[in-house]
Amino acid sequence: MALLDIFKSKKTTTVPSLSPILPEEIYKAGVLELKDIIAPSALKVSPREMNLGDKVVRTFFVISYPRFLTDNWFSPIINLEKVFDISIFIHPIDTATILRQFQKKVAEVQSQISLREEKGMVRDPKLDTAYRDLEQLRDQLQQAQERIFEVGIYVSIYASNLEELDKAESEIRSMLESKLVYVKPALFQQEQGYKSVLPTATDILGVHSKLNSSPLSSVFPFISFDLTADRGILYGINRHNSSLVLFDRFSLENYNSVVFAKSGSGKSYAMKLEILRSLMFDTEVIVIDPEREYDYLAEAVGGRYFNISLSSEHHINPFDLPIPREDESATDVLRSNIVNLVGLFRIMLGGLTPEEDAIIDRAITETYALKDITGDSDFTSVEPPLISDFELVLAGMEGGESLVQRLSKYTKGTWAGFINRPTNVDINKQFVVFSVRDMEDELKPVAMYIVTHFIWTAIRKELKKRLLVIDEAWWMMKAEDTANFLYSMAKRGRKYYLGLATITQDVDDFLKSPYGLPMISNSSLQLLLKQSPSSIDVIQHTFNLTDEEKYLLLESDVGEGIFFAGLKHVAIKVIASYTEDQIITSDPSQLLAIKKAKTELDFSQGKELPVKPIIANPLPQKL
Repeated sequence: MALLDIFKSKKTTTVPSLSPILPEEIYKAGVLELKDIIAPSALKVSPREMNLGDKVVRTFFVISYPRFLTDNWFSPIINLEKVFDISIFIHPIDTATILRQFQKKVAEVQSQISLREEKGMVRDPKLDTAYRDLEQLRDQLQQAQERIFEVGIYVSIYASNLEELDKAESEIRSMLESKLVYVKPALFQQEQGYKSVLPTATDILGVHSKLNSSPLSSVFPFISFDLTADRGILYGINRHNSSLVLFDRFSLENYNSVVFAKSGSGKSYAMKLEILRSLMFDTEVIVIDPEREYDYLAEAVGGRYFNISLSSEHHINPFDLPIPREDESATDVLRSNIVNLVGLFRIMLGGLTPEEDAIIDRAITETYALKDITGDSDFTSVEPPLISDFELVLAGMEGGESLVQRLSKYTKGTWAGFINRPTNVDINKQFVVFSVRDMEDELKPVAMYIVTHFIWTAIRKELKKRLLVIDEAWWMMKAEDTANFLYSMAKRGRKYYLGLATITQDVDDFLKSPYGLPMISNSSLQLLLKQSPSSIDVIQHTFNLTDEEKYLLLESDVGEGIFFAGLKHVAIKVIASYTEDQIITSDPSQLLAIKKAKTELDFSQGKELPVKPIIANPLPQKL
């Protein structure tokens, strides 16, 4: 039974005045059935539309197609951000019947062509084209390469008022007519049209066009913007069609990602959500945190949190060497570390001349040699030198006086406790966070370079699935050496099963670096959240966005944007469960509410405990 008939056949009970009212009849009259629940509050049928409660609906049918239909011609309609229903009815026609009709039609066309030739009239291109098409299709039908179908395509558009409905109609008409596909509203047949679109598989409207198999195939399947893989983690909800954006970064050609967003748009929130879900799939995650946003997350999942600052008890020695892998030689490892150390000193000393660069390179080699660390030796059990050892070697070299003076603040001055000590940091945990929030701004690039180099050294020791997250990566992109090192990690990370995720709000500083665009090119995943008007033009040019996508980024809410995976991209909304939200939130209002709730809980229990996030449920078990 059609839904509209159900609406109209709402049951009532009429009891004769002289007959007794039976209890069963009273009960049946008061029972709610499915039709009572789904029926609108009111129903009005007009020539051009129908009113269903507080909504207006108008049904259209396709009346004409072009000579050729391209693939995906229907996809712009399918992916419109409108509320509408589409029904496609396909009625096969017997091939023998259609061949007999074609024989008559071919004879008619051929007769018209011959008649015009006898009269000496100019050739009619339309008749010639029709004759060729008919003959070609007849051959394909005869050889069973094609079939003919009666096809009806009906579209019902919903809106809150007539003005909105007319606007939606105009938009759909213009999109279809640009492809030479024409539609008409079902005048005085809105009821039949609406019944035909309902999911009852009843073609009441009966407006058909004949299509053969090839053009009919261009309608199917519905082409929709979709980024759902068969495995991976949930990044968010597809705003086009509410499907899941499910992806595994480790299934792509490289495992890197970039996240661009203005402050407060949810970039760190989205990253923390990915981290939390990645941990359930045995991915080791390491974070460089410049704003101390990941300490709650580290505590919740049992990770380690290291605070890197001048007064910190955690130290990293940049002269540490990785253990050579089976496919590496000790010479290669030592040479690579020397190159990285030259880059570090270039940052620490505010730049080097070519002569100073050569002196630093030679001094590093001699410093390692003093500890019997050479390309021919086994240095796996040898204690590496410190910066103070490097300073002594440098002081004894000609031309090193100025370098020693500039280096002294790292060995004897205010910054002496920062890196001039043996490494006491152990990252043998599934989740590790390095915070550089308390480090002076002048030293942050140095600290981030040292931490990143230390992580890279640890990564090369053992092959594991790892994700390295660098929040506020523009700090590292400001200096050429740190940017170069970051780029080299992005290129070489795949070899060590490493995914590099960079997050930044300062798009201009990131892209001004000569390594900015190469970093984006070497990232298979890209997430653009809400952007500021000052940077949107740069973003549009960099990612080849359309004007609609540009305005989407400007008008997006927190946690909304565009998600890129390879050559595909969709509009995304990042959504977390309640438990995930309690762990990863950085919203000050939510943090204050959590702090207040925790304080009240402790007070009611007579406890004085440090404030921690309230976690309603334990972390989900590994899938």
